Parts: sequence; structure tokens; C-alpha cells
Amino acid sequence: MITVTDIHDLRTQVKTWRQQGLSIAFVPTMGNLHAGHISLVDEAHKYADKVIASIFVNPMQFGENEDIDNYPRTMHNDQQKLTEAGTDLLFTPTPDIIYPNGLAKQSYIEVPNVSNGYCGESRPGHFRGVATVVCKLFNLVQPDIACFGLKDYQQVQVIQTMVDDLSMPIKIVPVATIREESGLALSSRNGYLTAQEKAIAPILQQSLQWIADEVKSGFSQQDSIDFIGLAKKAAKTIDEQGMKTDYIHVCHAKTLQPASEDDLELVILAAAHCGKARLIDNLQLTLLEQ
Repeated sequence: MITVTDIHDLRTQVKTWRQQGLSIAFVPTMGNLHAGHISLVDEAHKYADKVIASIFVNPMQFGENEDIDNYPRTMHNDQQKLTEAGTDLLFTPTPDIIYPNGLAKQSYIEVPNVSNGYCGESRPGHFRGVATVVCKLFNLVQPDIACFGLKDYQQVQVIQTMVDDLSMPIKIVPVATIREESGLALSSRNGYLTAQEKAIAPILQQSLQWIADEVKSGFSQQDSIDFIGLAKKAAKTIDEQGMKTDYIHVCHAKTLQPASEDDLELVILAAAHCGKARLIDNLQLTLLEQ
């Protein structure tokens, strides 16, 4: 695996591969890699001749009360995992390389509508930071394909919308969430959980499944479905188990607007605090017309 930090070195290697007629897939990460990240690399290999990954802890997507300095950095282990997964090139820029004029003078990307609400409301400015850095990385790597994990469902919708709106010639490939046996979605933040917290954390996914079952049951019986009421009941269960619900909503799967009874493609989005960790999860649900 080639590892580069400099933009010139990255572009030189990409140019060489392009001249050889090779296609490129891209997996952007913030490091501290787990099996979920490696599944993105594995998926990327299915679509392209060469796979580029990046590790960059992006300061623009951290809020005022979010401690970027304590974000886990495990570069050596990450490089080993990416090498074992057959990654062809790793790009590891510093903030000075990505934002040479500082954040205050940096142009940025806003993706309206899908960035609003949910994590966008709980973490103001977060999706501006995500969209901006992903757009910049896309400009540097110029991939044919880019893979993103569906655990961050709203993020995937933000990036897909940005690509569509800005006419970027990049295929976005969403990749299914990798979970522990308990159902807990793999996340870098799981490292913050104590043994006791890790035991109760799966209630988040279990609550999403309960909502999905209730929605499917109501739909099959042609009953009126109280999406808001179901979400409130699930939040109460999550809180009673010792977590603290940030949000839980049933939404249209693409627009992320609150679900209506006419919607057949749904997603249930949720976030909850468990000790020091803020966990997010989702469950996609397709209703079949009778």
C-alpha cells in the first residue's frame, strides 16, 4: 500500500493510474478503523481496479462542545488493517493541507433540506463540514466510485444529494451496517462504552425493530399508523433502560421528511447517549402495497 500525505503525490499517482486506463474507488474515513470500515474497502474492490482510502479527522465537522483532540487516532493499526484489505493507496493529509487558509477563510458546501433535523439539528454545522471535506476529497481523488456506510444514513443522503446537485460524475455506493452479535452497530464511539453500557446499548436497534414491526402490522391491517406515537414509546423504552434519547423519527427514506401514510419507502432514524458515547442507528423499511 502506498501512503501519501501531500496533494501533489496523490494526484501524481492518480494520474498514473488514469493513464493506464484504471478505474478508482474511494473510501474516506476519520481513522480508528473497525470491521465496518474494512467492509467499505471490500465493497470498493468490487467496483474498481484501484482503491484509495483516506484518514483525516476533519475539524470542520466538529462542534464547539465536541472534543476533536480526544478523537481516537490509531494510524499504525489503521494502516495494517487497510494493507491487509488490499487498499492500494492511503491519503493522510493534515488540517493545514486540507484547509491551508484556516477554517474561517475556507469556502464550504451547504446541502439544504436533507441536512436539516436529526443529526443536523443536534450537531449544528456538522453536515456543512462533512459535505465540504467530502467535496474537497472528491476533487483531489476524482474517483469513479465512493463507498459510505449506511450506519450514518443521513450522511449518505447528504452526500448523494450533493453529488446529484453538483453533477459530480461519481457513483455513491451505500454499504450495509456491520453489527456485533448483540445487534449494536459497529462504531468508533463504541470504545467509549463501559461493559455495563455496552450491555444496554443494543436496546437502540431493538427499539427500531419494534417500531418497524408495529408499522408493518398496521400497514398490513390497513390501520392508521401513528408514527410519532410509536417513536415516543420507543424513546421512553430507551430512556428507561438507562440511555438518553436524542431523537427517534420515522421518515421518508429519500427526502428524510416525516413519514406519511402514503410513503412506502421508510427509514427510522435514531440517536441516543449511552454514557460518554452518542450512538446513532437506523432501520430501512419497505412496505409492499396490498
